Amino acid sequence: MEVFDAIGPEHRAFAEKQPVFFVATAADGARINLSPKGMDCFRVLGPTRVAWLDVGGSGNETNAHLLADGRVTLMFCAFDRTALILRFYGRGRPVLPQDAEWADLHRHFAPLPGTRQIFVVEVDRVQTSCGYAVPQMELVRERPTLSKLHAKASDAERLAYWRTAEPLSIDGLPTRLPTALP
Repeated sequence: MEVFDAIGPEHRAFAEKQPVFFVATAADGARINLSPKGMDCFRVLGPTRVAWLDVGGSGNETNAHLLADGRVTLMFCAFDRTALILRFYGRGRPVLPQDAEWADLHRHFAPLPGTRQIFVVEVDRVQTSCGYAVPQMELVRERPTLSKLHAKASDAERLAYWRTAEPLSIDGLPTRLPTALP
């Protein structure tokens, strides 16, 4: 295991190459949330700052946990020949389309149907470990299902759904929702 204070060029290259990463959050008294992410939605914004574009899916736990506590861990695993696990530890927050910094952050990402928010993390620890127990696998393709689902719905329908289905986390913590979409 090696620990770093900032994201080096080799960390950035590794993270941005991975087709999937995992986000873990927790809030006091709440369940731990662990979510897989794909769809080319992750960006390194600086040596201690990262972000990912969030597309509405099955709940909004990350939003609620970051509002309540802020702690977040992102994990990237090599599934190809060279084994490695990379973790970014830090404090995160949601940025929604109605927020002043949205336009500056959103320009880093390709448009995705169903975009709900961007999560920004101030990274305070970068850690690598061997990853020898992670299986070797190959990416076949991205799943188009979520994009197709969102393409069928209007912005108004998505906003209405999120307001009724996701105002609270599974543990009753409040979420912050978009008032408009990009």
